[in-house]
Amino acid sequence: MEEILFEKPKFIKEEKYLIEPFFTNLDKSVYALTFLPSEVAGALCSRASRSKDDLRVIFLNEFVKPFLETEYGQGFQALVEFLHRCPSEIIFANPKSREFYSKWLAEYGDDSIAQMSGTHLIFSSLSQVAIKHIENQRIGLAPIEKSTRYVDFSKKVNNYYLYFTPPEIEDFGLKNEYQETMNFVFQTYESLYQKYLQYLKNRYPQEKEIVLKTKTFDVLRSILPTATLSQLALFGNGQAFEYLINRCLNHPLTEIRWAGQRAYEELNKIIPSFLKRLEKEESQGYRKYLGERSQRINDVLEEINFEREIFQEGNVKLIEYDPQGEDKIIAGLLYPELKEPLEKIFEKVKRLKISEKEKIFEKVLKDRKYRWYKIPRAFENVYLKFEIVLNIGAWRDLQRHRMQTEYHQKFNISNGFEVPQELVELKLDQEFVQALEKIEKLFLKIEKFNKEVAQYSVSLAHKIRFIQYQNLRQFFWETELRTIPQGHPDYRKIEQEKAKIIQKIYPLLGKYLLVDFGNYDFARRQTFDKIEKKEQELKDLLK
Repeated sequence: MEEILFEKPKFIKEEKYLIEPFFTNLDKSVYALTFLPSEVAGALCSRASRSKDDLRVIFLNEFVKPFLETEYGQGFQALVEFLHRCPSEIIFANPKSREFYSKWLAEYGDDSIAQMSGTHLIFSSLSQVAIKHIENQRIGLAPIEKSTRYVDFSKKVNNYYLYFTPPEIEDFGLKNEYQETMNFVFQTYESLYQKYLQYLKNRYPQEKEIVLKTKTFDVLRSILPTATLSQLALFGNGQAFEYLINRCLNHPLTEIRWAGQRAYEELNKIIPSFLKRLEKEESQGYRKYLGERSQRINDVLEEINFEREIFQEGNVKLIEYDPQGEDKIIAGLLYPELKEPLEKIFEKVKRLKISEKEKIFEKVLKDRKYRWYKIPRAFENVYLKFEIVLNIGAWRDLQRHRMQTEYHQKFNISNGFEVPQELVELKLDQEFVQALEKIEKLFLKIEKFNKEVAQYSVSLAHKIRFIQYQNLRQFFWETELRTIPQGHPDYRKIEQEKAKIIQKIYPLLGKYLLVDFGNYDFARRQTFDKIEKKEQELKDLLK
C-alpha cells in the first residue's frame, strides 16, 4: 500500500543534516525517534499534537534552530557531526544486549524483560478508524494524537482534503461517490468554520483570536468523518509494540494491516531484538486468531439465528455496582492498620453506625483540596459498570482513560447524531445536517458490502455505545478531571451525570467528589493562558 496522504516535509540540505540522526526517515509518514532524550521527545510529541505541522518540522524550527543560538549550540552541532559518523543503529547495536533479548525473549518467552525498554513511533497520517484501533490497546502504550480542537482540518494537502479512501471501496464500485461525499463534508466544515468564526469575532471583539478559533474548532469538529487523517505519536515498551504489530498485521482493514507493517519496518531499525518473535510460526497463528475474531463472532451469530435489533436510548446507565461498596472501601482503609483478616474487618464495618462510617471518611478525605490529591487504593475494592451513548468526538477523550475496561461497538449511524446547539441558534444547522445525511446514505451502501469498511463513513457527531467498567478510584480521577471548566461540554455532561448517580448510591462518599457542575461558554479560555505562559517559558529556556 502506498504512503497514506500526507504532506512530505521539505528540508534544505543543511536542515536535513541537522535532524537526520534523530529519525529513522525524513520523508515517510511512519517513523521512529532514534537519539532524543526522553524529556525532549515527550515535549516534541505533545507540541506536535497542537500544531498543523509535521513533527520533524517542529523539531527543526522550535527545538533545534533556537538551541543552536544558545551557549550549548556548539555542543549540539558536535553531537550531530558525531552521529553522522556513527549513526544510532551502530551505537545501539550492542551484540550483548541483542543476544540477551534474542535468547530470553524470543526463545524462552520471558515477556517481562520486554517492558524494560521503550521508544517513540509516529504515524503522520492515519484515519480515526485506525487510530482508535491502536489506542484500544490500553497497556504499555502512551498515545497522543493531533487535536481536532486546536488544528484546522479544512486545509488541503497536495490539493486533497485530509481524509482516507480505503482501497476496498473501489471493489464496491463506490469510490467516486465516497470521495464526492467526503469532499462535500469537508467543504461544509470549511464553510461553517468561516461563518461561525466571523460570528464570534463580531460578538467577542476583545477576545483573543486563538480562543475564538478553538471555540470554532470545538463546535465544528463533530462534522469531521471517521475517515479524517491525523497524526498519532506513541511511546511504548517492546512488549507493547510486539502486541500492537500482531494486532494489526491480519486485521480485516487494509489501512490497519499497512500500519502494522510500517510499524514493524521502522521499529526493526532500532529495536529488532524485541520483534524477533514476529517472524515465528506461532506468531502467524496468533495474528490469525486475533484478526479473524470479529468475523468468527458474526459467523456464529448467523448460525444460531441471533436476533439483531437497533436501540436508541439514554446517555448514561449504571448497569452494575456493589451495594456494599462504601463498607468495602472502609474495610480496605482499615486493613493496613489492623492485624485481622479482611473478612472479619468487613463484618465489623457493616455493624458500624452511619455516623461512625462518616467519621472515618471525613478523617481520611477532609484535607483533599485538589483532584490530583490521589484517592486511597482502598477505593479500588469497588467497581462500577456504565453503559454510555455519546457522540464519537467526545468519546475519543474518554477513551484515553486506560486504567479501566472500556470496549465499544463499531462505528455506525444507528444511534443517530448530535447537532451542536451553537449552530442551531445561528440557523446554521441545516448545512451541518445535510452533510451528515450524505454520510449516512453512503454508510448504508458500504455496509451492504462490508461492515468494517463502512466505519469510515461515520461522523464524529454520530453516537457510539460503549461500556466503562472502572473501580471507584478511577471513577474519581476521570470524573473530576473531565468536569473541569477547560473540558469539552459534551463529555462534561456525561461525567456530571455519572457523578450524580454515584452521589445517590454512595452518599457517604459522593460528597467528597471534586466535580464542577457549572457550564461555560468558552471551555478552553483558561487553558490558553497556561499554554501561552508555558510556551514563553520554553522559549526563554531555549535562549
